[in-house]
Amino acid sequence: MTELLDRAWFERRCPRSDGGGKDERGQALVVGSSSLVPGAILLTGEAVLRSGAGRVQLATLAEIAPLLGVAFPEAAVIGLPSRDGELTAEGIDALEHGCARCDALIVGPGMIESERTPGLVAALLAKGGDVPCLLDAGAMTALRSIDTELPGRLVLTPHHGELATLMSADKDDVAGSPAAWAKRAAIRFGAVVVLKAAETFVASPEDRLARYVSTTPGLGTAGSGDVLAGLIGGLLARGASPFDAAAMGVWLHGSAGAAVARRHGPLGFLARDLLGEIPALLRG
Repeated sequence: MTELLDRAWFERRCPRSDGGGKDERGQALVVGSSSLVPGAILLTGEAVLRSGAGRVQLATLAEIAPLLGVAFPEAAVIGLPSRDGELTAEGIDALEHGCARCDALIVGPGMIESERTPGLVAALLAKGGDVPCLLDAGAMTALRSIDTELPGRLVLTPHHGELATLMSADKDDVAGSPAAWAKRAAIRFGAVVVLKAAETFVASPEDRLARYVSTTPGLGTAGSGDVLAGLIGGLLARGASPFDAAAMGVWLHGSAGAAVARRHGPLGFLARDLLGEIPALLRG
């Protein structure tokens, strides 16, 4: 049976804070960005905290790390080696401490896939141990080149084109049967799959399926997926299961878009405008 993602569904599953400190609400580590899209990780990191997580660490290109730290003083920032404007697997040992302390790992916002990406992603997944992990953008599409299994702790967030690439399928076929393809991908990768579109499906390898329908076309804008990744990752850090974190993140993201659209219109708002809506949605 397909679960309908609405306010009632969200309220039944949202982790509640008992008023404890930030260390009790989880910490996420976000690894990503490139010289082409240096700000993507900023959107993701802020979304982590807006979802109610207590701490966030951002690991990105060393040359942009100081700028990121100034723009986002609430985050800890780690500079990593890069080549040709992309992160490389060299220097991943610098994340040993960060991975050991995190409750969720998010890899991929702002990353582009290249021949170096699979090695980087494989090294990060190995460092992550048993921590739940979300793969987005270039890190996610690199998964097809990696021989690894992460049963029960992996979340993927593709749009139709990315899922077609992951599954060696035709994009039109995916668009024509999104629920079926989301379920196939979930089984293929042993992951919770968030197949993003106006009609979004969340599928698990255990045959759970949830559906969310958005009537806000403005959500189809640059950076929107980076915000969604942060919301899901933050909920993972707070202790939600991969399926529930993914589904709750989808609902928060869509509801934030609807709230912005009611005030400003259905088009023309920015992904960063979604972030300020999240606390009120968490409050109910």
